[in-house]
Amino acid sequence: MTAAHTPPARRCVSRHSGPRDGEECGARARFEIACHARPPLVVCPQHLGPALLLADGVLWPPEIALVR
Repeated sequence: MTAAHTPPARRCVSRHSGPRDGEECGARARFEIACHARPPLVVCPQHLGPALLLADGVLWPPEIALVR
């Protein structure tokens, strides 16, 4: 894959904590969390813990993949 074909960085879509609760974080996502009957949740390191505890449909035990 060349630099011209590198996909854009995925952004954190967590809405589970922070000073502006209800808004998307927007930081670069580093983790993808598998969910039941939903698309995977992509989050930054700051929102990994809150997403595991509060997001709907997270599998248990959690299935977490590193996003590059």
